Amino acid sequence: MSAATTRRHGTTRRRIERAERILDAASELVLRWGYDKVTIDDVARRAGVAKGTIYLHWSSREELFAALLRWDRADMVSAVRRQLREDPAAATLPGLFSHLAREIDRRPLIQAALTQDSEVLGKLVQRRRTSGTAGEIVEPFQKYLDRLREHGMARADLSAQDHLTLLATVLYGSVATTRMLPQAFRVPDGRQGELLDDAFERLLVTDRTPSAAALAACATATYEYVDRAYEIARAKLRESLGDDLRPEKDEPHDQ
Repeated sequence: MSAATTRRHGTTRRRIERAERILDAASELVLRWGYDKVTIDDVARRAGVAKGTIYLHWSSREELFAALLRWDRADMVSAVRRQLREDPAAATLPGLFSHLAREIDRRPLIQAALTQDSEVLGKLVQRRRTSGTAGEIVEPFQKYLDRLREHGMARADLSAQDHLTLLATVLYGSVATTRMLPQAFRVPDGRQGELLDDAFERLLVTDRTPSAAALAACATATYEYVDRAYEIARAKLRESLGDDLRPEKDEPHDQ
């Protein structure tokens, strides 16, 4: 590797680390004060950088916080992707969304986006409503369901729209319920996870005992769908970060 290439990689790595430090600071502040009250000056002070440095990465305050939401979303999908690889038995439709629900449960910004929480996200709520990400994932999800149904691993009596409605109801409902129920009626976090697992299993799959071949086909389809969801999330994040996006583990640093 040439000295010039080494210097370029070092510069890129520092830019990436700086961008992530800024996003960490923005996340902390927006959760503490809400989007509408956080200024670029606040983020710069918390991140330990000059205000102008932030504008080297993003052209406006809105672009910074849009990048923050995309960053959290991409990290969430990456985590689910990794967990399914580590837990092949969960590479099913209910298993996928059980892992997703657990990731949502530990991400306040994602929860705020799902519930359109204007106290946290302020004007970003409108941007979230007009985001094209949800539309881009529908076609891959339709193909994923079709493959699961071919192998008896998803209910054939439900359309893709039906499945999405049920999934959204459970996912969004779990977030809203945690906030709305009186403390005396809330179940422990572990129990809530068990209830979600049971709900996904009852709502989404058939009562047939799958064959080994069906389970293998389901796992392959699940991995491919999550890979596609990850590609979409990374592409959206790259729109916000460009060269400041940390490479994937198998992606060369100079790409």
